[in-house]
Amino acid sequence: MPSFDIVSEVDQAEVDNAVQNVMREISTRYDFKGSKTEVSVDGSVIKIEADDDLKLKQAKEILQGHLQKRGIEPGQLDYQKVEPAAGQSVRQRVLVKEGIDKEMAKKIVKDIKGTKTKCQVAIQGEELRVTGKKRDDLQEVIAHVKGMGLEQPVQFKNFRD
Repeated sequence: MPSFDIVSEVDQAEVDNAVQNVMREISTRYDFKGSKTEVSVDGSVIKIEADDDLKLKQAKEILQGHLQKRGIEPGQLDYQKVEPAAGQSVRQRVLVKEGIDKEMAKKIVKDIKGTKTKCQVAIQGEELRVTGKKRDDLQEVIAHVKGMGLEQPVQFKNFRD
């Protein structure tokens, strides 16, 4: 029976490469000359430290641009609250979201069931498994999920006949 998985994943190596490129760009830009602006990655958390709010905002824009070039969409980033650090410097944590949370999974399942296709959807941890009798039904479900306009990007993997 044909099936596929709906997942939300991020390639961690691409995040690391993007952060390294951001640091390289910051070190060469004139407007960051003499500042202590730093972007680092620790697991699925990106930390941005800057001298002031303006430099933090610029660093975020540079980071987002480099991540998009590497195929990581802005919907997968969760910006936390800006925290004051020593003196006037500020820091911000950016969480890289992976996996589909319960509420979003339930919304997707309800929407797929509302299409009246002959497919079953099962929530398996942080991913969804969609099975059906015909390949065409599964392709219809993929097109429907792509058109839903979800706030977090999803990928379709393990398409099997």
